[in-house]
Amino acid sequence: MEPYTRTAKYYETDQMGIIHHSNYIRWMEEARIDVLNQMGYPYRRFEEMGYISPVLHAECEYKKSVKFDDEVKVVVTLKELGRVKFTLGYEIYNMSEGGELSAYGTTTHCFLKTNGRPVLIDRDMKEFADALNALKGE
Repeated sequence: MEPYTRTAKYYETDQMGIIHHSNYIRWMEEARIDVLNQMGYPYRRFEEMGYISPVLHAECEYKKSVKFDDEVKVVVTLKELGRVKFTLGYEIYNMSEGGELSAYGTTTHCFLKTNGRPVLIDRDMKEFADALNALKGE
């Protein structure tokens, strides 16, 4: 999969002139949606299948600040795939600063049917599980 890239926007900065910490979580979500699209699983496809995918957990460790107009690259990998939930890892690199690691984190997700019942990924979404496994260690 191709890494997700974007340019830090002025409105994402805080009073100190650096990107506000909450935006890194947003960038992780943007990267997740991008990698799902690359895998052939745009989020709309899950909705059409009658599934929703809530975030169960999100965390981010900040290493070095990103500033307005810096270009960042977000690399997404699969950290864990269980029967009901999966965890993705993210590494955010500041390409304007020589590719330095600026932050890293994880998000954990599950799939629910629209009636709120959990989906067994390995049984009900075997093709998707196989595609997700391809993200391991990329």
